[in-house]
Amino acid sequence: MHPAPVDSSPRPPGRRPRTTRSARAVPALALCSVLLSALVAVRWRPLVGVDGAVARATHRWAVGDPGVTHVFRVLTDWVWDPLTMRLLCAAAAVWLVWRRAAWWTAVWLTLTCALATVLQQTLKAAIGRPRPVWPDPVDSARYTAFPSGHAMTATVVCGLLLWLLHHHGAGRTLRRTAVALAVVSVAGVGLTRVWLGVHWLSDVVGGWLLGAAVVAAATTAYTRWSARNACV
Repeated sequence: MHPAPVDSSPRPPGRRPRTTRSARAVPALALCSVLLSALVAVRWRPLVGVDGAVARATHRWAVGDPGVTHVFRVLTDWVWDPLTMRLLCAAAAVWLVWRRAAWWTAVWLTLTCALATVLQQTLKAAIGRPRPVWPDPVDSARYTAFPSGHAMTATVVCGLLLWLLHHHGAGRTLRRTAVALAVVSVAGVGLTRVWLGVHWLSDVVGGWLLGAAVVAAATTAYTRWSARNACV
């Protein structure tokens, strides 16, 4: 028997990890967040004009429709409140730890939410944007306006939980239900904050952009760390 021929042809170089959609989104989201933050900080007149027009219209509706306003206050204070969202995140982290093999994911989830809160509070202090002031307010809020903590927290928590459902192979029905709830929550909390007259429209948009940027950056970091350790 003749020995099997040895393949001496050069092997193709190893493939680089494919760039994920979240990795491609990070620069765009970060750029948009920085640009909007700068425009808010310098009080760019066109932006201030749009914010003022939207705020006056929604405040007029809020005063004229107290029933809807009451519902929005309940939603923003109890359902979509940042504390409620953080408790949801904590519950997810506990579930991951309970699964034992996913303890690192629980740490990553908790740290991401904590860092998002630090970023949010740092920007609020740095920009120091005043909230809308009304002679007949329908709600009140403390601290500075930009970015909206409600909008940013909802975006971060919902975005991370949706990614975890996809990462852990949740069923199609569960994922579709979760996506619908996340979209309603993120959009709804933004609407309530503007309707109740405690945020400008750009505060909410800034919260959405910053939250999405945090989610994209965090999931990209997690994916790359996992791929690097899988190759060791």
